[in-house]
Order: sequence, then structure tokens, then C-alpha cells
Amino acid sequence: MEDLALTRMATRTDLMWEMVGSLHRLQTRDGGRAMTAWRRQAHIRLTERGLLPSVHALLLPLAPLGPYFPDFLTPIEAQVGDEHGIQAFLDTPRTRVRDEMELLRRSADLPSSGLEDLARGNPQTIGRLGRVGAEYCRAVLTPHWPEVDGALAQERAVMLRHLATGGAEQVLANLEPAMRWRPPILEVDYPAGLNREIFLRGRGLTLIPSYFCQANPVALVDLRLPPVLAYPVPRRGAPNTSAGDPLAALLGRTRAEILRCVALVPGCSTGELARRAGVSLATASEHARVLREAQLIASVRQANLMLHHTTALGAELLTGPSHTRWKGTLRVHERPADGR
Repeated sequence: MEDLALTRMATRTDLMWEMVGSLHRLQTRDGGRAMTAWRRQAHIRLTERGLLPSVHALLLPLAPLGPYFPDFLTPIEAQVGDEHGIQAFLDTPRTRVRDEMELLRRSADLPSSGLEDLARGNPQTIGRLGRVGAEYCRAVLTPHWPEVDGALAQERAVMLRHLATGGAEQVLANLEPAMRWRPPILEVDYPAGLNREIFLRGRGLTLIPSYFCQANPVALVDLRLPPVLAYPVPRRGAPNTSAGDPLAALLGRTRAEILRCVALVPGCSTGELARRAGVSLATASEHARVLREAQLIASVRQANLMLHHTTALGAELLTGPSHTRWKGTLRVHERPADGR
């Protein structure tokens, strides 16, 4: 179980993964009202700064809504710092740039102009791409960074809590619904037609929660690179107790608030629910029982505490169903059966 012990969480918000995820969001209409508002503001800021043509010519073609984008866009060095990530991208060997651009060409319809020099590994074009990427991030990510960084810090805190109470296995078991821990394999939903396997071979796995990743988790294609898995961070917003709240109309105000509190702090105790919802311990316990019987939450006893988590059904009720149908699978193994 060497690789299981080496499973680790990203230590900081990864600028490069957020850049790629945001480029995907610019090409879709998903993500609800918050992402719609971000797209509107992003277009305004890019237009005001004169960046929109460069983004369309250089960045969007590199991150198409398809099965592949170049691994060099998301270097692991970004976990050390934003500047390290950008520099690692700029230092990508020309041969690797050419190889990954060829993979992209085969998997997507690239525009006929604008990327030929990059496909040849031209260092000046790589430098220009780095400058456009940095300006793009300053224009559309920096204004939203407190929200992005706060959401991801909360996810990391939740996972660290799982690590402290149940070890790496509990972390992996709480990555549902898009990822399922079936020891010794982590099974991940992937786009239709893609079935991949990653053998860790003692290198461990770095889990990177991402704010702008909205669909399925993403792994690097080059198996020689450090194994990482970027995944959509759950939206754990503050409870909505307004009169027009449809969930409150369905469940009742307090019970809806209890469900949202469980989603906000997975593994919270009944006492924590009572404090957060402003009700008595007995009332919180009764609401938790009803939600548990409705299969919206699951509860486990640990010592003298009852700890609560949302189920997939409860999470879907809070966030809405996923309309994407996954037919591909990524399986992360420790090592092949022959040990190589």
C-alpha cells in the first residue's frame, strides 16, 4: 500500500489548472449563475484590455473542449508558486512542446494559423504564449481569486480532516461521486470513449481540487510525469434561508439548513449541526435522522460522536443533477500485477 500512503493533497491553489479550467468555462454555458456572471465579466475585462483576439488565437485552441490539452500547460511546479508554474511552462523543452502539439492536432481541429510556430517549438512563440497567459490570469482570475482560493482552501481543509480522522483511505473514499475508491483501485469517470489506466509505481498521487473544473476529473496524459488528478471542488456555499428557497419549501427551513450544513462541513457532528443551525441538540439529531432515512445523508458513529456526510442523492439535491453522461473510465492502480 505504498502509493496509498503517498497520496497527498495540493498545498495551494494551482494557477495553471485554474487557467485551463477557466478557458474551458469560456467555451461552455455550464456552472450555473455564478459561472455565467464570471463569463460575462471575463469577456468585458478581456475586451477592455485588448486581450480577446490573443486569447482566441492562442489560448482557447490549446484548451479545447475535447479529450486532450497539452500537459505542459499544467506543470506540477505550480504547486510551489505561481511564478514557478509559469516559468516551468516557459522552460518546456522544444521537443516536448512539438510532441504534445502533435497529440493536440490529432485530437482536435486546430485553426490553420496562429499555432504553427508553437507546434514547431519556437521559443519566441512560447514566450508570447506565456505573456498572454499571465495577462489573461491577471484580467479574469485575479479579481475572483479570494472566492476561488477560499473555496479551494475549504476543500483542502475538509480533506485534511478526513486524513486526520481516517487516513488516506478515508480521503479517497470521500471523493465521490465522480471518483470511487475500490481498494486498491481509484476509479474515475471519464468522457465517453476514453478508458485509461495509470500505474503509480510507488510515486503516489497528488489530488488537486479545482474551482473552474466543472465536469469530470482530469489526469495528465504523459505517464512519465508526476501523477496528479485535478477534480471539481464541491460548491459548499453558505446556507440559503430566504423565503424563496425551493429546498426550504421542500424540506422545511431548518431541515434544509441542516442538509446544507452537512454539505458545508462533511464529517460534522450533531453538536456542530446544532450550533450552526441555531437549534437544540435534540432538534438537530431529529432532523439528521429524517434526512438519513430519506438517504440524503449518511451518519457514522465515532467514539461518542455521530458524524454526518451528504450522500450522492443529497449532494445532487443541493447542486442539481449532472447532465453529462460518462462512458469512459480512468483507473488509478498502485502498480501492475507483475510489479513493474
